[in-house]
Amino acid sequence: MATAAEGLAEGLAEAGAQPPKQDPAVETAEEAKEPAEADINELCKDMFNKMAIYLTGELTATSEDYKLLENMNKLTSLKYLEMKDIAINISRNLKDLNKKYAALQPYLEQINLIEEQVAALEQAAYKLDAYSKKLGNCSQKTSLLD
Repeated sequence: MATAAEGLAEGLAEAGAQPPKQDPAVETAEEAKEPAEADINELCKDMFNKMAIYLTGELTATSEDYKLLENMNKLTSLKYLEMKDIAINISRNLKDLNKKYAALQPYLEQINLIEEQVAALEQAAYKLDAYSKKLGNCSQKTSLLD
């Protein structure tokens, strides 16, 4: 089917007139055609196949994300179990250490008592030394007087 411009050009040519020049900026209209029924069915099938592929890919990606999350949760659970075991061992060792400290406590008290007695004995020795020096000075003075 010819366009309106072509039809006008043919009519003018038959009448012996010059057809108007085609302006490149002017578009010519064409009749819209409905695609054949078979083409629509093929296009629908193609669209549904592509949509199925797309949705399958989306669901696969989501499924993979959930599998990754599940693996991360399992790994985290194992790490927490390891940390729990470490905490139990630390607690047990701390209890043992506290028991040993309690067993040493009487000895530590004896050491503190001995340290206090040594300090008192040291003070007594300093006083005795100072007193003996005074006596030594007094005996020298009396011997000089004699």
